[in-house]
Amino acid sequence: MRAPEFWRERGLAALMLAPLGMLYGASVAWKARHARPIRATARVVCIGNLTAGGSGKTPVALAVSERLLARGRKPFFLTRGYGGSERGPLRVTARHDAKQIGDEALLLARAAPTIVARDRAEGAADAAAQGADVIVMDDGYQNFSLAKDLSIVVVDGESGFGNGLMIPAGPLREGVAQGLARANAVVIMGEGHPDLCGYKGPVLRARLVAQSHEFQGQAVFAFAGIGRPEKFVASLKAAGANIVGTHFFADHHPYRESEIAALKARAAGARLATTEKDLVRLSEKSRAEITVLAVRTVFDDEAALDRLLDRIA
Repeated sequence: MRAPEFWRERGLAALMLAPLGMLYGASVAWKARHARPIRATARVVCIGNLTAGGSGKTPVALAVSERLLARGRKPFFLTRGYGGSERGPLRVTARHDAKQIGDEALLLARAAPTIVARDRAEGAADAAAQGADVIVMDDGYQNFSLAKDLSIVVVDGESGFGNGLMIPAGPLREGVAQGLARANAVVIMGEGHPDLCGYKGPVLRARLVAQSHEFQGQAVFAFAGIGRPEKFVASLKAAGANIVGTHFFADHHPYRESEIAALKARAAGARLATTEKDLVRLSEKSRAEITVLAVRTVFDDEAALDRLLDRIA
């Protein structure tokens, strides 16, 4: 789904749905209080968020895995496999596609071994049995079945927490103060100063940086099916692209070949560009003539990230 516009402000629709949001938040609080999480044999780092999509947690998870590999650790990703049909636990291989395990799992598996599991405790046990000494959860901050050794909450600097209300009235999965009380650190992605409700722990700054200069001066038609496609367009502009058109789909949208053919026709000579996360949802045939904007997370203070990872040494 695309985030509804009323999640940005407290209009009539948001206020009418606010009582349902309060019930949603109360259910998460109840689960947090009554959970009996299982302790994995490997250390567990959870990269999560407090809002529904678009914060940038997957790029942060990839950056954390990169730092762990540089330290000689053996990280495995653990993810629910949102959008996929498989329940797991299973290890992602080249034979899997997005319909089976979701786009995020395919993207993560390019960087490190990845386990898809609806039951996070079972997934963690499977990862440890296959040699993982650190498990990096790309989601599951509001899942309390598995104990976390390090919890990092990713917040989009520009959109913050939207209208401050909980699903379905707003983007929040739980109250900000409640969620940040469990966090060991917060990563703010991009510019902006969201209200962290008095959070006193470490706050790191990071941003997405394009890994290619091929868009410089190029006419580009951009399409994406991600939580906040505006961030993708901003990255293209920062890479020097001249945006001549855009088309946005729902997050995790399963592309049809006819849709991609229509986009190629609309591009009309401009370069057709999308994200790495979108590319893995395209068929081999559809990928022809599409350019991907590869990005990576860059921390303003990489030493601060290393100090966090020292906690699980």
